[in-house]
Amino acid sequence: MLNFLRPFFARLFGPIVQGLARTPVTPNMITVAGTVCMSAAALSMFPIGELFPGAFTATIFTFTDMLDGQLARIKGSSGKYGAFLDSTMDRLGDAAIFGGITIWFMRTDHLLGVVSLFCLAGGMSVSYVKARAEGLGLNADVGVIERPERLIIGLTSIGLSGLGIPYVLPIGMWALAAGTAFTLYQRMRAVFVDAKAKSAQSPTAEAPTAQPAPAQSEEA
Repeated sequence: MLNFLRPFFARLFGPIVQGLARTPVTPNMITVAGTVCMSAAALSMFPIGELFPGAFTATIFTFTDMLDGQLARIKGSSGKYGAFLDSTMDRLGDAAIFGGITIWFMRTDHLLGVVSLFCLAGGMSVSYVKARAEGLGLNADVGVIERPERLIIGLTSIGLSGLGIPYVLPIGMWALAAGTAFTLYQRMRAVFVDAKAKSAQSPTAEAPTAQPAPAQSEEA
């Protein structure tokens, strides 16, 4: 949903990427380092209530998700393994952010702990549905709350709460949970419709090869 912002960030980080391109640093190094630092910030600060420092630090390292892709294109090192590693690291980073805040909620507000746990599981499911659908040749490229939106809503509400702004954290978590549930429905619905359409087309495509004998006899 926020993909239209990628050109802006690409121009913003262009000089940094150009500088990295002249070093031995690889895109995979940036991917792993960014995830490790983001996870360390979330898991070390959120559980003890250091919400703003944790959210601020984690936000900084989320931008490495853009740096590695740009660097891979410049160095010509884009490939299937890089895409696989990037997706895997994304899941670990998401788990650290929402796992860390869930630990904090379990100490302070059990209901919000359940909500954030749902955001964690729901976010993983949203990503899995798309990956699994694409592996089967089906379309699941829909959804109002994708990973960028999840991170923006989650980290913004956590950070603002850390600054003492009331009600923003529960509002953000509930909104994120509702949006994640709706996105999961959208993607599962899209896969169902696409699978049904393709299954309806397949018998007609296979008919000439499935019954060659009658066709030959009619022509004769």
